[in-house]
Amino acid sequence: QVRLLESGGGSVQPGGSLRLSCAASGFGFRNHAMNWYRQAPGKEREWGAGISPTGEDIDYADYAKGRFTISRDNVHNMLYLQMNNLKPEDTAVYYCTVYVVTDYWGQGTQVTVSS
Repeated sequence: QVRLLESGGGSVQPGGSLRLSCAASGFGFRNHAMNWYRQAPGKEREWGAGISPTGEDIDYADYAKGRFTISRDNVHNMLYLQMNNLKPEDTAVYYCTVYVVTDYWGQGTQVTVSS
């Protein structure tokens, strides 16, 4: 049973930082690419960052480039998203996702950026 559990969200002021974590289980984590998405209030979910199984290949959405860093720990089956210089428009629920025959999503973690 594939399970993804995000954590690390919270409320920060503009310019602040957060590190999101995603604990994965129930599948061969080291063999699958992983992604972070987000969904802001009243908006559709949008992709933010992706990482290959080995971590060698990484890609970011334009809004994440230069501010967000995706990484993974294949020993502990963990996915991370380091977010720096956060802006109010980064306020959203953040999800980690994996495709294993079908798409799986965690329950999400809320990030609120406000002064």
